[in-house]
Amino acid sequence: MRKLSPQVSVTGIGGERMRDAGAQLLFDINNLAVVGGWEVLAQARAIFRAYRRMRRLLIEEKPDLLILIDYPDFNLGLAGVARRHNIKVLYYISPQVWAWRSGRVKKIARRVNKMAVILPFEVPLYQQAGLDVEFVGHPLLEVVRPEYTREQALKRYGLDPSGLIIGLLPGSRRGEIKFLLEVILAAARLLKAKLPEVQFIMPVAPSLDFEQIEAQVNRAALPVKVVAGENYDVMHVSDMLITASGTASLEAALLGVPMVVVYKLSWLSYIGGRLLVKIPYVSLANILADKGLIPELIQHQATPEKIAAKGLELLNDAHYMANIKKEFAEVKNQLGQSGASARTARIAMELINENQTV
Repeated sequence: MRKLSPQVSVTGIGGERMRDAGAQLLFDINNLAVVGGWEVLAQARAIFRAYRRMRRLLIEEKPDLLILIDYPDFNLGLAGVARRHNIKVLYYISPQVWAWRSGRVKKIARRVNKMAVILPFEVPLYQQAGLDVEFVGHPLLEVVRPEYTREQALKRYGLDPSGLIIGLLPGSRRGEIKFLLEVILAAARLLKAKLPEVQFIMPVAPSLDFEQIEAQVNRAALPVKVVAGENYDVMHVSDMLITASGTASLEAALLGVPMVVVYKLSWLSYIGGRLLVKIPYVSLANILADKGLIPELIQHQATPEKIAAKGLELLNDAHYMANIKKEFAEVKNQLGQSGASARTARIAMELINENQTV
């Protein structure tokens, strides 16, 4: 947006990269990024404080445009405030209405001027509700690229190129680390017992405390190379991944790396989710493929024993691994062309310009 119009001023909620892009941050997104309904309650005060501050900004400063990104329970409230004060609303990256609480489409249609969606099957959902919607492609297509060649990355991480490498990705949120890190490390120990020469590597997201994660890994008495960030290079050098469901699983699919997907929440959040979620899969690779392409182990199934067993099943079946990689290429083709960010920036500027000419 700033390339299209250098005078654009952006204020809101985001992380380090938003700040680097020139946004004035009122709140850090890492303090609001939680998973599961029960976990939200623990952060309720911070979430309410952020919502109240954003509401005041809309009412008092009346920006030309409100851009919402996912996070529906928070953002749809702000959308209502914006519409009442004649502020245009662009929703980029749709809530997963196709998975649960599809009734939200009607509320979105009442409060949002334009939807910029990143999955092709989302378009008819909003068109049927009479909402202006555009498929812009998936933003990951423009960013999921390793920085180094495989040879460079192997040397950087001190890994043996002739040996088996498994990447461990327990998530980027504190709640995910709480529920998944120990389980994934325990599964890795079981794999190490079966495959003594296996090498493990784990990237730590910038949103997490690197030293804390590294200390927890060290306590597990398991040789794991822990690196700060560099997810795509870690994925690129890995023969297989054990990863949390979410963005990382789609990133891995775009890089063509087979994986076992795991996820756990508090039991209250899990039970609530099971009552609401309508689709059979949690990873976008499986959702887009419309089949159980990669193993998913959720909640009570996400035990070290089952994770290790699924990992061995993948590693011991070359045909299975090759088929997954072939299917991943088809998944990637569904996500459109690179350039989602530029298309969305254009849409945002068009809405701003419409608003200023009224």
